[in-house]
Amino acid sequence: MSYWVPRGGLPAQAELTTGQSGRAVFTEAYAVLPRGTMSDIVTSRLPHWDDTRLWVLARPLSGFAETFSWYVVEVAPGGGTERPDDDPDAESVLLVVDGEALLTIDGASHPLGAGSYAFLPPGARWTLRNGGEATATFHWIRKAYERVDGVEVPEAFVVHEDDVTAEPMPDTDGAWATQRFVDPLDVRHDMHVNIVGFEPGGAIPFPETHVMEHGLYVLEGKAVYLLNQDWVEVQEGDFMWLRAFCPQACYAGGPGRFRYLLYKDVNRHPRLRPSSPAT
Repeated sequence: MSYWVPRGGLPAQAELTTGQSGRAVFTEAYAVLPRGTMSDIVTSRLPHWDDTRLWVLARPLSGFAETFSWYVVEVAPGGGTERPDDDPDAESVLLVVDGEALLTIDGASHPLGAGSYAFLPPGARWTLRNGGEATATFHWIRKAYERVDGVEVPEAFVVHEDDVTAEPMPDTDGAWATQRFVDPLDVRHDMHVNIVGFEPGGAIPFPETHVMEHGLYVLEGKAVYLLNQDWVEVQEGDFMWLRAFCPQACYAGGPGRFRYLLYKDVNRHPRLRPSSPAT
């Protein structure tokens, strides 16, 4: 499989602002962060992470993402953490797109390479280290887990994309398929992070309009995506945010496959009132 990997840097002074990064759009219904916006000067750092930088693509914010945060993380050789996340309610998905790292979960070691996927439930004790000679890059999607009385918290797992079969959507002859990393009927999970793929000519042939909030990062290829009322060209390395009920559709014209990593919130009642403040 192919994965777009950002490399940072900074555009030359002679380049036009309306070039790659000029496709950036932020609206009340959706946002597009093109790959050209991921320069060195917009990276962030995290406490307790050594030799690590990240691009924050989404975070809970009024008028923007409400349910999740999304990072693209670079860990230099020798870097990593023994204390990745101090939020006891945070659940996470990691997808490695470049390099190698060693993930430990509750003391068990899991070597990760490009295509490795890990689910980390709230309260999991985990660490991550890059013991190799090249930079390790991974996506890190976080959500505050919504506990439900009588429903167990799902367990941690690590799998490789190659071992997850793409399930074709009905009546598409495989032109549109989804790799689902958890069972859609398993209501223990309150988020799905899947890989959606289209062969050239594949399409979402109607404007999906539904309650899930979406984050999409294009791993491979290019397509035209319907976002609310706008058809927008996107390519590998671009990130999209869609608020709940934002109409969306897609046409993948080729010449190669079009694939993206998809987040959506699922399997819970919509909140009818704000959460109680912490005491």
